[in-house]
Amino acid sequence: MLDERKAEVLRALVETHIRTGDPVSSRAVLDASGLAVSPATIRSDLASLERDGFAVQPHTSAGRVPTATAYRYYVDHLSPARLRSAIALRIESFFTRAHSELDHMLQSTSELLADLTRLPAMVMGPAAAHEVLRGIHLVQLGDRDVLVVVVTSNGRVAKEVARFDAPVVPEIVDAAEQLLSAHVGKAIADLTSAVEVADAEPKVAAAARMATLAMLPAQTGGDLFLGGTSQLTSVWEDLSKVRKILDLLDRESTVFELLNQTEPGTVVRIGSELALDDLDVALVAASYVTATGDEGRLGVLGPMRMDYRRTIRVVEEVGENLGESL
Repeated sequence: MLDERKAEVLRALVETHIRTGDPVSSRAVLDASGLAVSPATIRSDLASLERDGFAVQPHTSAGRVPTATAYRYYVDHLSPARLRSAIALRIESFFTRAHSELDHMLQSTSELLADLTRLPAMVMGPAAAHEVLRGIHLVQLGDRDVLVVVVTSNGRVAKEVARFDAPVVPEIVDAAEQLLSAHVGKAIADLTSAVEVADAEPKVAAAARMATLAMLPAQTGGDLFLGGTSQLTSVWEDLSKVRKILDLLDRESTVFELLNQTEPGTVVRIGSELALDDLDVALVAASYVTATGDEGRLGVLGPMRMDYRRTIRVVEEVGENLGESL
């Protein structure tokens, strides 16, 4: 734990480096901190922070740069920011007007988040377990493959393919659809148990069970939507790093894993905490909860030198509004 003065020196170092991107001199730290101390005292405190792993000096005559440890301390002790009224109004207006189909809304939300933060953004749709079934259709694709199309109360249109172990005839598929459609108005999570007790011909009940099994991915986790990937070159000047970030974002399973590392609420992961091959990255993520109690996640990926106070507040505000709108 740093004493009050060194904590203020660290804050000034981090915020000045976030703003400029350059090594920070002791004079700049003194000016940014507003401390009534001498330049020699600031130099001494910076040297102490360097010994403790909070700062590095790229060159002997250069200023200092905060380390991942410094950013971690800064995030853990920063006070929450207040959004400018224009930003808060923009977020509120977006969700007031947003009444489109779920996938389109989540994609638009990722683009809004990326535009507000100037960072690549990720939105994971909510699981559908507690959403109410509004419609279900079974479309035969082949002897053993049936497309299951589900429409929920949140405007979600989920599509999954059920693959049968043996050929299934169209009459059985049609009957299974009728059996499932009889449960429109129930929560999706209740469909399996409803089919189990249904008084239906065994082959029809079996086909209906296969259809409900195909819907499990939608019940346990939503789709992933990315926004702002075109802004990567303005965030990271090193093109080799841009390529690595693009490769990371192209691997959907990796992005899911990143977002799923976060516990409920707002979480910040910095540098090696993300286990991403020592990339200069940080993740700000938050969970959101729909009216039905299903949870989704959203976040942004940026350099360690990001404006954490503003980014955290924007992610939280967008998440809160998204949950309310669903």
